Amino acid sequence: MLEPLMTGLVEPEGPLALEDGRWLVVEMDPSRGCISLIDPSDSSLTVVKKTGRPNGLAIGANGDIYVPESLSPALLRITLDGECETILTQNEHGEDFLFPNDLCFGPDGALYMTDSGIMHSDMVINGSAREDYDTAPYDGRVYRIDVHTGSIETIDRGLKFLNGISIGLDNALYTNDTITGDVYRYDLDSGSVGEREVFGNVIDWDLPKDFRGPDGMAHGADGKLYVTVFNQHEIVVLGADGVRDSVIRTTGNNPTNVAFGLDDNRMYVTETELGQLEVIETDTTGAPLYRG
Repeated sequence: MLEPLMTGLVEPEGPLALEDGRWLVVEMDPSRGCISLIDPSDSSLTVVKKTGRPNGLAIGANGDIYVPESLSPALLRITLDGECETILTQNEHGEDFLFPNDLCFGPDGALYMTDSGIMHSDMVINGSAREDYDTAPYDGRVYRIDVHTGSIETIDRGLKFLNGISIGLDNALYTNDTITGDVYRYDLDSGSVGEREVFGNVIDWDLPKDFRGPDGMAHGADGKLYVTVFNQHEIVVLGADGVRDSVIRTTGNNPTNVAFGLDDNRMYVTETELGQLEVIETDTTGAPLYRG
């Protein structure tokens, strides 16, 4: 474990590497509720845009940043100059988004986004997950979005607390469910989205019952899937077959997301217990990312 790239963050999530060496993160706590820019050259932290409770980040082909906003549920598009526009607030059926969570571009140029299926205000009570989090009424959804036209398609729904999302070297779409611990796979090779398959599970079921489970995740160039597990103090590494390969311990107990550096064998992990962007040496670079 290396020295953290940045400390003093308030509920950080969604690390995103920029080509000039800087990093973007979101700070989810409404006291900050912003997209923040980290410049490692002078250790500065700058607010790019305050949106409410941003939950993730993805970069498009022209450099625009796409943000799932979970306080007033919407998909936003921002620039590094702080310009912001709302792309979508509803699906194709006219149903409001509930909890836009994470997103990534796919090999087909579409933006894929998870919706956790419950309003944040209904899920988090007095700063903690509701007591009946495992049986709460969820309608977790996965969306496919054309960011140029604003068209949207619901490709799966009726799941529990959908969270992280990533594209594998097999060009398949991977998502996860924090409540069940399952990681799901959807084949994209046919030009359409295939049926949901259970790929693996990352919860340590020997631990006492508590709100814990997979959060953000990223694929490595080694074909493995690196899954942060909130309230489990670790990143679980799944092999290409979905079997647990290894575990990487994080400094804090609550890792929320992971991204690989663009030019090094390091993972950058947002962690909310200590409020920092942690840096971990690895044996691989990240899988190529798509930008729409």
